[in-house]
Amino acid sequence: MKVSRENGENQQVVLTIEAAAEDWDKAIAQAAKNIAKEVNIPGFRRGKAPRHIIEQRIGKEALIDEAYEKFGPKVFDEAMAEEKLELASYPSFERVQAEEGKPFILKATVTPKPEVTLGEYKGLKVEKKVEEITDETVMQHIDKMRDRKAQMVDAPEGAEAQMGDLTTIDFKGFVDGEAFEGGEGKDYPLQLGSGSFIPGFEDQLVGMKVGEEREVKVTFPEDYHSEKVAGKEAVFKCKLNKLKNKVLPDLNDEFVQQASVFKTVDELKKDVRDKLEKAAESKAENDRRVAAIDKAAENASMDIPDVMVEDRIDQMLREFAMRLEQQGMKFEQYLQYTGGDMMKLRDQYRETAEKNVRTDLMLEAVAKAEKIEVTGDDIRTEIAMMAQLYNATPAQVQKIVRQQGRLNDLAVTVMRRKTAKFIVDNIAE
Repeated sequence: MKVSRENGENQQVVLTIEAAAEDWDKAIAQAAKNIAKEVNIPGFRRGKAPRHIIEQRIGKEALIDEAYEKFGPKVFDEAMAEEKLELASYPSFERVQAEEGKPFILKATVTPKPEVTLGEYKGLKVEKKVEEITDETVMQHIDKMRDRKAQMVDAPEGAEAQMGDLTTIDFKGFVDGEAFEGGEGKDYPLQLGSGSFIPGFEDQLVGMKVGEEREVKVTFPEDYHSEKVAGKEAVFKCKLNKLKNKVLPDLNDEFVQQASVFKTVDELKKDVRDKLEKAAESKAENDRRVAAIDKAAENASMDIPDVMVEDRIDQMLREFAMRLEQQGMKFEQYLQYTGGDMMKLRDQYRETAEKNVRTDLMLEAVAKAEKIEVTGDDIRTEIAMMAQLYNATPAQVQKIVRQQGRLNDLAVTVMRRKTAKFIVDNIAE
């Protein structure tokens, strides 16, 4: 087999692969035998029909196509191994010559993974920042417990609306002096400070009294789901119909016994503090790990092909669509509801996608440099964890992984995780 290589556009490489005519002819002959085993031809036992009968039955082009299905990938894989290239994205192929009796010639346009020059990844200095849990922090947490037990009571006559109060309002919105669709409500319940309305709307209702009317001026966000008003200034004519104050229960032993398993306020405060301190320690440790991986990726040099970033965006959008479906919404419905533009949505994912690709390439390079390998035990452990997550048996998960051809992807995932642990384990103390 002969392989010639030339550089194409956008970091692509064009391989021209030539296989001997003898090998190609054998592939065609084998394809004819395979077809003979699969089709019923009158007058012949299955698998015994001669080749010329097979050609008459399906046509010479179909026979060539059948031979190419197996021979093409085989010679391509051999060429990739010979050139020591790793694919960054799916290649495109052109059959230049596929005639019987002549050398088989295939042109493959590939985007190889970029070369990675590693920077510092061992002995990284990463500060561990643990949030201080103050008395105020503890009380904020306890106040949330009180808030969940709060009651809404009618405000006294003449009271002014405050953040946290429950209002009932009439409103009608205008853009450029014209009322717009969806901008009107009657006896609409709105808790001030909930963030349910456009930023700035709820703030301007503070201080209103029941029966009072007020104009509220806001600007719709640029990414608002309705393109007709997105980014535009609006005026809402509002009237406050009802007002209820939020009344929190007193913080005493009686409340503690009703809201928790503890008997006294001091016991509750201690438990809250202990949990918050453990959570802060855990978060700090996780942040330290993430920072170390990010630093190792930033220290590495590489020229990432655009196609790798675009492929990662595709993957992220597929995962997002799956999460939407789990919530009962189709991706197309989401785009319609948000007035989404697919190109804008892709741009929102681009920075994260590029960062993820850079991190993955760095981890693969470190794994090679440190000879980090994935063992059979590693794979079995990963499958067992997946089985537990999906409430299945390891045998069931393994079967699905093999059927879907995802065993290599699983090994890559495990390898990256082991490499990330190696980097974290080698953080400078």
